[in-house]
Amino acid sequence: MKNNLVSIITPMYNSEKFIESTIKSVLSQTYQEWEMLIVDDCSTDSGPEIVNSYAKEDSRIKYIKIDSNKGVSHARNTALGNAKGRYIAFLDSDDIWHEEKLQKQISFMKKNEYIITFTAYELIDENSDKLNKIIHVPKSVDYDTLLKGNILGCLTVIIDKSRLGSEIKMTGVRHEDYVLWLSILKRGYTAHGLDEVQALYRKSSASLSGNKLKSAMWTWKIYRDIEKIPMPKAIYYFINYSINGIKKS
Repeated sequence: MKNNLVSIITPMYNSEKFIESTIKSVLSQTYQEWEMLIVDDCSTDSGPEIVNSYAKEDSRIKYIKIDSNKGVSHARNTALGNAKGRYIAFLDSDDIWHEEKLQKQISFMKKNEYIITFTAYELIDENSDKLNKIIHVPKSVDYDTLLKGNILGCLTVIIDKSRLGSEIKMTGVRHEDYVLWLSILKRGYTAHGLDEVQALYRKSSASLSGNKLKSAMWTWKIYRDIEKIPMPKAIYYFINYSINGIKKS
């Protein structure tokens, strides 16, 4: 494990429209000790060619192709299995980082000896236009607070793998990132927020209100089937999740 290396986990599927902007945002980082593991979940567009053209120019960009389409959890786990860094960061193939994101966040973690951190982020649309919506974050989040709604934007999270003492792996359930954060905080760790906008989250038309019901159902399933929360408490957390969801939107 390389002590200051950040391994960036990037699953990709048919992302030819956005992947170049994502890669460029990593190349422009003021913090240079990183590797970007882009795992192609059997794309049928020109995304792989775009990634390989950058990988030829910069050895820190690593292209990995999966034999068959197995979904985002498997793609992330494949990247995690190949990661050499002490720090694990997540960046999907249509999202963007600000250039000081890694530098500021790694410094924040080292100074305070934090194990898991996250930052504020801003929403953009499919044309990269800002939607005038910033998701601010609290100073800290524990397990109980996180059950009331996923405050940790996946594109902003960094984990210090060397101090976690366990494997970082995502399950095959929906909201797999949320399940991972819960599994870490359930062990008594606290996630710490840096309330500065350091990333741009692309909100596609496919992720709008039509998926809110599905998202609610997946969250309820996590409460009952994954976290094994008794019905009365699950209802309490679900009410809070719903209220927080309304505030967020």
